[in-house]
Amino acid sequence: MNPELLKMKEVALIYLDRSGGLQKLVDDCKHYNDSKQSYAVYRFIISVNPSDITELDAALGNQILHEPLKAAQIFQSVCFIAVKTLSLIEQLQTEAQISIVLKPTHLPSLPSYVLSLCEFPFNYMSQRFYVSEGIVIAMGMVTKYTQGARFLCSEDSCPFSEGFKYIRVHLPGATESATVRNDFVCSLCTSPLHEDMKFRVLGDKQLVEMIDAKVLRAFQTYFNNKPHFRIQSFTVFLRDPSHISDNFKYLLSLTSNSCWRFSAILANIFASQVVPPGTYNTLKLSMLLSLVQTCDEDTETAGYLDLLIATSDTLIVDRLLNYSICLVPRGIRHPPSSNIFPTVCKDKHGTGTASIQACSALLAKGGVCFIGELSSYKKDKLELLQSVLESRTSTIFIPGKKYGEDADQQVTLPIQTSFWSFVDVDSSSKKHIQKDNSLIGQMDLSFISANLIDAFGLLIYCSELNSCQLALPLMHHILKKAIDPEEALYTVSEEFRTQDYEELIAFAKNLQVELGPEAEKLIHGYYLASRRVRTDSIHGSTLSASALKILVSLSEAHAKLSLRRKVLEEDVLIAVLLLESSLTLKHGKILQL
Repeated sequence: MNPELLKMKEVALIYLDRSGGLQKLVDDCKHYNDSKQSYAVYRFIISVNPSDITELDAALGNQILHEPLKAAQIFQSVCFIAVKTLSLIEQLQTEAQISIVLKPTHLPSLPSYVLSLCEFPFNYMSQRFYVSEGIVIAMGMVTKYTQGARFLCSEDSCPFSEGFKYIRVHLPGATESATVRNDFVCSLCTSPLHEDMKFRVLGDKQLVEMIDAKVLRAFQTYFNNKPHFRIQSFTVFLRDPSHISDNFKYLLSLTSNSCWRFSAILANIFASQVVPPGTYNTLKLSMLLSLVQTCDEDTETAGYLDLLIATSDTLIVDRLLNYSICLVPRGIRHPPSSNIFPTVCKDKHGTGTASIQACSALLAKGGVCFIGELSSYKKDKLELLQSVLESRTSTIFIPGKKYGEDADQQVTLPIQTSFWSFVDVDSSSKKHIQKDNSLIGQMDLSFISANLIDAFGLLIYCSELNSCQLALPLMHHILKKAIDPEEALYTVSEEFRTQDYEELIAFAKNLQVELGPEAEKLIHGYYLASRRVRTDSIHGSTLSASALKILVSLSEAHAKLSLRRKVLEEDVLIAVLLLESSLTLKHGKILQL
């Protein structure tokens, strides 16, 4: 072997050992071993610091910066030997099955490492890392591409009709047809090769059209003189744009034998910066389900999950809700001094015409609007909230006479957001007379309209401070945070950070899920049975017409949170438990005599 090449492999191994890359390699291999999927290619992402590697060996550092494909082959060889020596993946047979993606932590702050369309001459032949900044003017949908595939010889007597002799791996700049084609032939017997589809490994890709930011400044006055003008853009291929932290991936692999364990652990350790793990689990699960049901796109079929929490722990619940809305791009905390829904007023610039003020609900489009304590609002505001929750629209009346128009106008705006609120059961019970005919399990919320409570998808009761087991950990947490707000009190707070949850929610909410036939049958069966047992001859059914939609939305949300694309019966069971608990709080427990 070339002595220089051997030295660079030794340096690569030393760097992986010092930087924690070897431990990450071991953890990634555990994920592949625990997975039930068959892999032709095992893909490893290695974070490299060019400065640190250059200090160890200038030749390898230079190769990473200027010939990254050759540098990846060096790390490929090192990782293959490590995996085989430590027996990390039993199914691994050839070095070609190892795919290495090098991700530099940074590039040198030099002009030659910045790719700009405004600078000439262009170096079209260079295949190395660049920094590119610009303005996105168009974005395509996320589609799939082939990361790796396995081909076999079609001649059964050929030795290459089995094994992993022919492996195709996507390389930067390659098209899909270059990776997977139907005209490959065996190098031994010249028979056609066919793909073993069960070993194909897919990834996500997205096309983005960008322009250089300098273009807009350079042609600011040029646009006026040219009726037909076009700015040249350049296309960027984003590979595997969605991201989930390695700790969540590992947790998912460890819990793959259960359809409930992953989401249960997510809820258990969620918001450990605000409350101790293991507290408020039902509320935290419900919030996560609501967050993954938020939608960035305009759609009439979005399954919004509105939450109403009945609690005596108002301060803690308020902090928990406030923390959670920050995990989505449009999480809005409604200020009490303003309006929740759009209002009309006179234009402030002296024209006297009508001006529609967006307010919190419209600003939270595609996200969550946290409106605070519900009983603090007056009756007319609560009636308006109920109307919006039921119709998902807000109608504004604009009197023409008041705003200088000949005729009155009516504008209807869609409200595409989930609403969160809570009620202080201790404070409200002091202001209102408790009714004495409550059913078993029913919570006395007579100070709020029953129709408004029904308009919220879920009613959740939580009061951990009243529990002897949970009060002490909560008080300890509150006191420690008061002394040092930045201190991480639990190991899970460092392993599963707020940013990790933010990325998980962003990934999960974009999953396209479909109802399986068994799940759909269970949903309809429960809904019909629940309507039947909750119907009497005097009051009719206490189950609202929206209950079926809420049940479907909860089932889809749990599948997304579990990172599945198909809704299973197990997802429906979680939805039934949450909805049944909510219905019991609203209407009381069903007793079979």
